[in-house]
Amino acid sequence: MSSALETETMTEKQKSELWAVPNLLSLSRIVLTPVFLYVMSLRRPWTAFAVFLVAGTTDALDGYAARTLRLKTNLGIWLDPLGDKILLTATFIALSIPAWSSPNTLPLWLTGICIGRDVLIASGAAVVLAVRGRMTFPPTLLGKIVTICQVFVLLAVLLFNGLVASPSWLIWLYRVTAVLTCFSGVQYTAIGIRLLSRKDRPGSQRNPGNKEQV
Repeated sequence: MSSALETETMTEKQKSELWAVPNLLSLSRIVLTPVFLYVMSLRRPWTAFAVFLVAGTTDALDGYAARTLRLKTNLGIWLDPLGDKILLTATFIALSIPAWSSPNTLPLWLTGICIGRDVLIASGAAVVLAVRGRMTFPPTLLGKIVTICQVFVLLAVLLFNGLVASPSWLIWLYRVTAVLTCFSGVQYTAIGIRLLSRKDRPGSQRNPGNKEQV
């Protein structure tokens, strides 16, 4: 009886968390992703730029709302980074398709590096969680810089596609972003190895509800 009551209470809590303002903003980012892809398939660069900009703005707003309104929830800890990764991955792929993105198309090597880093980090985090138990994964300074660079690259390509211009310096922006992304991947790999090789008892650093975006 008590178990059923606990389950019902948890369900109600999850429902209330879902309707928290920061979580709704994170969900809107996920919902806007297929809208962005549809607009890209129609080859409407300015509309795509606007949709991406609005979706990106929700990322800043949900964090601000969570802090100022004190609405940080366990669900939000997962929804926020999930919304970011879905939007960025979809945008990288869409801008790598010549039929959708012109005159500027992202090189496949850049898209592969950026998405590959996220897959590497997600896989590593899953291994650490499985072996060590729930732990905190605070983003590094380099990780934050890489995210900013990637968003800037995507905005620049969308903007110049709308302007029908191809500035020569874009290739250098691609290269800098790729190099920083590679370094970030190496850094997070080293962090993961260090966490796995710690001598303390697995699970002793459990900290439910404290997963940070990387």
